[in-house]
Amino acid sequence: MVFGLRWAGSGVFLATEIRVQLHEWLAIVTGTLTPGALLVFVAVLAPDLLAVTVIGALVYSMFLIGQRVLNEAAYIRIDHKLNELYHASPLTPEAYFIGIAGGMLVAYLPPSLVLLVILEILHPLSPFALLVLAACLLAVWAVSATIGYVVSTLFKDMKTIWPYSALLTNLFGILPPVFYPLRLVPLEWRSAVLVLPTSAAAVLVNVAAGLETITADEAILAAISLGAEALALFAFGIYWARRTARER
Repeated sequence: MVFGLRWAGSGVFLATEIRVQLHEWLAIVTGTLTPGALLVFVAVLAPDLLAVTVIGALVYSMFLIGQRVLNEAAYIRIDHKLNELYHASPLTPEAYFIGIAGGMLVAYLPPSLVLLVILEILHPLSPFALLVLAACLLAVWAVSATIGYVVSTLFKDMKTIWPYSALLTNLFGILPPVFYPLRLVPLEWRSAVLVLPTSAAAVLVNVAAGLETITADEAILAAISLGAEALALFAFGIYWARRTARER
């Protein structure tokens, strides 16, 4: 059963991953370059959209964590070949998956906290909006971490994986209305983009913050899509971790 979780070794592995990632401070800083550059351009060219862009940067940063999961899991499995050692230890498959995903979340959280401070200066959020923001960011993390982990198990060469990481980041983080408001999307495309986890999260936070107005049907579609995708994919990630461990 997917939710019959066994957490042996999860705390130690999570702490190990956090320490490892915090040593890679340059990678953490590099992850801020794209949203940072976009913030500068928007501040100069369209300052009225700056708060929306900061929210988009938060969502993008959270999705980027999942792509770090992809690279880390593939690096451990392909270059170091340590996953066999981990799976032979008391560390359970789901603890391995949660450890990598959770370690990335904690290590890459500081830049997101900086963005949150900037957002509070530009457009202070109500307690309800903060709650919506936290829920949406966690949902995006769950989706992205699962996608990253699953994709990392499908290839045997790091060079093959890198293009997929860039493709997923641009497909989910740049093209849909994450850094720009939904109102700029043609009406016939809105239902489609609201099904994507990143744009759904950004739109829901924008609405909760009073930065954007959407219809009730659009809000329901975005909320249900994001929640269902987060729960379903995270459960699938646990299942996939167990399956790949059995197939080693």
